Amino acid sequence: MPVNFGNLRILVVDSDQELRNLTCDMLDTIGISEVYTVSDGGRTFGEWRDREFDMVILERKMEPVGGIDLTRMIRTASDSPDPHVPILMVTAAPSLQDVTEARDVGVSEFLIRPFSVDSLRSRVAAIINNPRAFIQVESYFGPDRRRVNKEFKGEDMRGRKS
Repeated sequence: MPVNFGNLRILVVDSDQELRNLTCDMLDTIGISEVYTVSDGGRTFGEWRDREFDMVILERKMEPVGGIDLTRMIRTASDSPDPHVPILMVTAAPSLQDVTEARDVGVSEFLIRPFSVDSLRSRVAAIINNPRAFIQVESYFGPDRRRVNKEFKGEDMRGRKS
């Protein structure tokens, strides 16, 4: 059953005030009115301790703490308020390496700026309506990076016994 966007509580983390305001306006347009903002990735946990969030939307390129480092802290810090919170990372003109790095630290979804209200609505809906299971292994903690889990037929090349 689709989630009512009006019930969502979202934290937007972006050091650029105009982009933060634009993101908030877009969220309001799709019916999300409970939006909190932080201008500095390093202050995120302080804002978070007072309330729970259904999602974090953050910019990749921020100072002094960027989106990659903030995602890593959210996912692995011992004092993280919610390491399972969905994270939507946004940025302009990312390279394939940027997207791969975001995926590998535990970002749930990635959105390239400039984006439309419909694109934002689609990503928020995908994250909330179809959450991915979390994986924890020695080198990774975050949402399952595989988009599709297909039944495997053949020899197990990973060396596991059936």
